[in-house]
Amino acid sequence: MPLLLSCGMCLGVLAATGPAQARQANDTVVETTRHGGRTVALTFDDGPNPADTPRLLKVLRKHHVKAVFCLWGDHVEEHPELVRKIVAGGHTLCNHTMHHDDMAAWSPEDIRADLARTNAAIRRAAPGARIPYFRAPYGSWGQTPQVAASMGMQPLGWRLVIGDWEPHGADEFARRITEGVTPGAVVLLHDGGGDRSATVEAVDRAIPRLRAEGWRFDKPARRG
Repeated sequence: MPLLLSCGMCLGVLAATGPAQARQANDTVVETTRHGGRTVALTFDDGPNPADTPRLLKVLRKHHVKAVFCLWGDHVEEHPELVRKIVAGGHTLCNHTMHHDDMAAWSPEDIRADLARTNAAIRRAAPGARIPYFRAPYGSWGQTPQVAASMGMQPLGWRLVIGDWEPHGADEFARRITEGVTPGAVVLLHDGGGDRSATVEAVDRAIPRLRAEGWRFDKPARRG
């Protein structure tokens, strides 16, 4: 009987997270691309945002670049149609919590409840969507990496953050991207949480510059 119960619990975990995700995710925070070398992964936090996310999607489509969108649950519920546009564009989804709270001191139970609620909101907007990554707001990880990994999501960090919440223009942000990138870097940018028009324009300028210098656009590593 104990053996049967144990097997049943294992099957329940796999059913909840998906067998492939349950095997792949671990609690190491990944900061690099899948293939290394002169590759870079673009990631965008705090959307979706009706003012700037659609414009960003057009820029990425123009340049044939796929990115990771780290979705804020409240904004997902407000703008589910934008989640569907992100998925339709072939981009990757990331759980960025329901209310963008600092979870550094949260219990595993409270973290799990929040992440599950966020995933549910995303999948209501885009049924069947895969959510392979989790990113902690403010980089305050606490016990979130272990919980996220147990739910099949790889914790996603970054190597370069350009500070696009600061009051600078697109030229400065584009310079920070092109001069700050290093081989295999995950880059943190924003498409939500405020006016991100300068970020969108900076991405439009930076992508062709990076390509001209021999950089390729990649996804983040799937496992730490």
